[in-house]
Amino acid sequence: MAYPLRFVAAALATAVLCGGIARASSHSDAPLIKQDPQANLTDVYAFVGTKFNDTSKKVLNVFIHVRPFCEPGDGVIYDRFAHEARYTIHLTDPTTGKTFLQYDFTFSPENAGFKNLDTILSYGVGTEVGAIQHVGDARQNYTQTYAIQRRVRGGDSKSIATGLLVPPANAGKRATPFYNDASGVAVSGAATFAALDRYTKETVFDLATGESSFAGLRDDGFFADAPGLFDLLDPRILGPDGHGQTGNGVDGFKGYNTLAYGLQIPLDLLKDIPNFPKVGVYASVSRPRVFLRGPVPDDANEPKGKQEFVQVNREGNPLFNEVLVNLRDKDNYNFSSPTVDAQRFKKYALAPEVIVLINTVFSTNFQTTNRTDLAGIYIPDVIRVDTSTPPVTLAGQAGFSRLSFIGGDTTKNAAGDTVPSGWPNGRRFGDDVVDIALTAIASGPSFKQIFLLGDNVNANDEVFNFVFPYSATPHSGTRNTKDSGPNKDP
Repeated sequence: MAYPLRFVAAALATAVLCGGIARASSHSDAPLIKQDPQANLTDVYAFVGTKFNDTSKKVLNVFIHVRPFCEPGDGVIYDRFAHEARYTIHLTDPTTGKTFLQYDFTFSPENAGFKNLDTILSYGVGTEVGAIQHVGDARQNYTQTYAIQRRVRGGDSKSIATGLLVPPANAGKRATPFYNDASGVAVSGAATFAALDRYTKETVFDLATGESSFAGLRDDGFFADAPGLFDLLDPRILGPDGHGQTGNGVDGFKGYNTLAYGLQIPLDLLKDIPNFPKVGVYASVSRPRVFLRGPVPDDANEPKGKQEFVQVNREGNPLFNEVLVNLRDKDNYNFSSPTVDAQRFKKYALAPEVIVLINTVFSTNFQTTNRTDLAGIYIPDVIRVDTSTPPVTLAGQAGFSRLSFIGGDTTKNAAGDTVPSGWPNGRRFGDDVVDIALTAIASGPSFKQIFLLGDNVNANDEVFNFVFPYSATPHSGTRNTKDSGPNKDP
């Protein structure tokens, strides 16, 4: 399906100039971080919207998913944030990747915060037995909390929140009924804040400094036939139409949850970033260089004194480290900053091996070298957002297209220019970043003709919410979309 489409070509060219064309998923991007799942970033979302409790206030939504393949039924403990890790949101100069504002999230210990240690249950038994009615109540035995520090470049870190509650995992309709419908399946797609489930509403916090925050388990919102892609490009990813657009692929992420943390940031807090109203966004996770573990109740497992932190993972554009960067540099990428991308990792965007593989398997003739278009997209590896646009359309709303501008889903910035509503102008939940990236690979570097190419998975297995935290309700441990047999969703 090769056809000329001047508007799409122009939009792709704009995307290259604005930066970023493939910010997808990074579930298994490097050898070392694969061994540290609680610090393994999977997705970065960033888009313009409105404050959860005041639609007259425009904000930048930044939401980060971490810890791939959380099994919803993984009792007795369920997944928690690592308390010794530092989870960071970076707001950067979009052209250099240099951080000018950052938010550090830190969490309470995974082995403290229990009401009752004489039980095997984290949820359903604390000082009472029964379903959790409210976050932190007597039935929620374990409750994790978190703090946030904000740092402006050149200044010291300042605490802006402490003791914020993390909601319980979705154990199922008996322990956490307010996540689920009568059959025990997670309910999502809330159109208003009032329509969100009780546990999520009770853990969205309006901070005194103007930001709003959330942290907790959510549905993994990434969708792709990753198993087929990494089996030497199994031909099933193209499907009967030959271009991977039928939606008959296998979503390798359905039914799984992730840990998530995020903010709504008022735009006036970003105005000192160079090149504002355009901003760059990426995430990182760091751990103490030296860390000793000890038994409870010994406090030997707490960091002592001033700690030197080492970055162990980062993500802006997905697919970049996971699909483009070669094995020799995958861990090096995770230890580095976007400011070095042009010197150290640009070569992988200029000549990606994945294009050679596509040509080999499917007998195509896509350009494999001198891909300056892809280098302009991925380097530096930050998501670029034009914050001068109105709030963007969301998945499920009229005018939304999973293909963003390729599907005609555009908006206007303050200068009157037409820009994508979704990726690569930020990234929304529901943007089909794999199909957009494959289309860019197939159509560049000239973009004289647009060749639609995809992986045959066109939507997430859960609907997203229309209000912060947007990410879909976490799957139930006893009823979720990857289960077969009697527990499979109707």
